Amino acid sequence: MKRRGSGILLHVTSLPSPYGIGDLGPWAYRFADFLYETQQRFWQVLPLSPTTPEQGNSPYSSRSAFAGNSLLISPEYLVEENLLSKSDLIDSPVFSEERVDYRKVLGYKRKLFHRVYQRFKDRKEGHFEFESFCHRHSHWLEDYALFTALKRYFGVRVWRKWPKDVRDRRGKSLNILKEKLRVWVEKEKFFQHLFFKQWSALKGYCNGKGVQIIGDVPIYVNYDSSDVWANPNIFKLAPDKKPLTVAGIPPDYFSSTGQLWGNPIYRWDRLKERGFPWWVRRIAHNLKLFDIVRLDHFKGFVDYWEVPAGEKTAINGKWVKGPRESFFYALQKHFPQLPFIAEDLGVITPEVHALRDRFGLPGMRVLQFAFGNDPLSDEYKPMNYIQNCVAYTGTHDNDTLIGWLYGDRGHSTRKPEEIRMEKRNAMSYLGNVKRDRKNIHWELIRLLMMSSANRVILPMQDLLGLGEEARMNRPATAKGNWEWRLLRGQLTPSVKKGLTEMTNIYGRK
Repeated sequence: MKRRGSGILLHVTSLPSPYGIGDLGPWAYRFADFLYETQQRFWQVLPLSPTTPEQGNSPYSSRSAFAGNSLLISPEYLVEENLLSKSDLIDSPVFSEERVDYRKVLGYKRKLFHRVYQRFKDRKEGHFEFESFCHRHSHWLEDYALFTALKRYFGVRVWRKWPKDVRDRRGKSLNILKEKLRVWVEKEKFFQHLFFKQWSALKGYCNGKGVQIIGDVPIYVNYDSSDVWANPNIFKLAPDKKPLTVAGIPPDYFSSTGQLWGNPIYRWDRLKERGFPWWVRRIAHNLKLFDIVRLDHFKGFVDYWEVPAGEKTAINGKWVKGPRESFFYALQKHFPQLPFIAEDLGVITPEVHALRDRFGLPGMRVLQFAFGNDPLSDEYKPMNYIQNCVAYTGTHDNDTLIGWLYGDRGHSTRKPEEIRMEKRNAMSYLGNVKRDRKNIHWELIRLLMMSSANRVILPMQDLLGLGEEARMNRPATAKGNWEWRLLRGQLTPSVKKGLTEMTNIYGRK
């Protein structure tokens, strides 16, 4: 973490594959080879949690903070394990190579994996390995698998609307259903086993190539999740399990009404009394998946925006004090090195910086925030970067560099003249360089690579110089996000050469 290095932000779903969505198959290994060959030291991904169409397919709004996304399981590697035959894959649908159609992918893989499960049950080998996995992960797997089975049984209704005994996890009703749904429960456990087995193999391959994986841990969990259903005592819920307050952020760069995330708020006082055990388990779990963890919405550990349940926007919220130092002291007892990146973006108070610096955590610097007329923009200018930070051209929530410079910015909350001024400032900062659209992204990337920041992470879309059509997410919108995919031919020799040369020139190999 303290050496100079660089890497790429590319979520697994964005990789090429024949099955409609990026997965943990051959192309993930090819991308790891690309990182190795271009002397990159980091591969950053978004949360690997299960996604659902009901939640906009967002990896930040999942049914579990621990489970993996079974849509990422590679069918090709299931063939190698004799859980599928090559003929099983012949009649797969024709999928778009440019965008993920989640419902289509979900329908296809659900049928395919049912076949996989049946073959696993019919053969003798592999059962001990599966049982061992279930035992090691029992602290979350039992609840998640049952929750998922109950969601199917009750027609995906929010768990609060289940029968009271099931909602409150007591009485005979739950035990009866547990027995009735035991095949569904075991099937979900098996899919998790496959996911973690494939992910572990991929991570081992990356580490063997000298590439570290940076993961992403959202501060909040989804209300309609196994985490809240199984642990209602650590969230601010009424006796009938309705949320009392929900999370969000006030009006900002992305939205004039703020962002109403709707996640339940933690009872930090209860967590603190017991040494934050649920969080310790969560972090331990993620540090087995990843080498470094980005703590999303780091500010929430200092102060968080709490909105009364039932509000339509985030405007009528208030700031409430978070766990602050006590949380990180508790984590430090279990993870002395604290291998975290603090997502400290937005309007950040001195208390946030103080907490970040007290534990020596690198914060984030985003180039796209450097050219506005607000006082905060100066700290995002590359000339002002400190060593202990991670510099990005943009994040998964930003437009691409090219979209930012040349797009219409129709989603922005700012005035057109402010946007024009921002573009002029960016061009002035570049100085006398070649400014054609085809290559300007390289000059902007160069600003970060030559900076003092120890770590530079480039979204793949920016490395390729793609426009706003390649944007990953538009905050405060519900449709069309998380769909962008890398095309097979886009990692060209010229891209590889340009990245390698810049990495060498600025000492990031």
